[in-house]
Amino acid sequence: MNLPNLLTALRIALIPVLVIVFYLPLTWSPSACAAIFALAAITDWADGFLARRLGQVSSFGAFLDPVADKLMVAVTLVLLVQNDPRSLIAIPAAIIIGREIVVSALRELMAELGERTTVAVASIGKVKTAVQMIALLLMLYRYDYGSLPVYGLGLVLLYVAVGLTLWSMFVYLQAAWSVIRDKEGADSKDPDNPSGR
Repeated sequence: MNLPNLLTALRIALIPVLVIVFYLPLTWSPSACAAIFALAAITDWADGFLARRLGQVSSFGAFLDPVADKLMVAVTLVLLVQNDPRSLIAIPAAIIIGREIVVSALRELMAELGERTTVAVASIGKVKTAVQMIALLLMLYRYDYGSLPVYGLGLVLLYVAVGLTLWSMFVYLQAAWSVIRDKEGADSKDPDNPSGR
């Protein structure tokens, strides 16, 4: 358990703290939730940076990091939908969570085929993550900052994140489909595998 993995574990540990603070009937709860989420986002950047900088990249870290990210995002979206159960919030939340399930299943399939790098995080995925984190942070904070409609701005960014989410999923699916098609083509020509399976 090295420092990068400890930071990832901290991000997971912050999830129940976020839930508890979210439901506290106190005026400072939204600010505290935003601060907790911001801390989690910082650890998300820091663990990857430190793992590369310190040469502590590990299989366990590669597994745990995306799990922590997806848990934090999914739980935050569920909290936001519960707090504001309009379709305007529920639909993008469902799309984002659904995309994460699809991409996770796709990565598992690619790993079984020995092509895990085919669905490695692309630049569009990193942009999506950044926009998504900012959107959720603003929506957790909720209160307007002077004349700035913080929640509304967060909602706009959430829809931008949805667009990037669908785009990145298409990129992953396209790359994976090429691999699957090539694998099936190779299997069908394999004399030791006449059934093509």
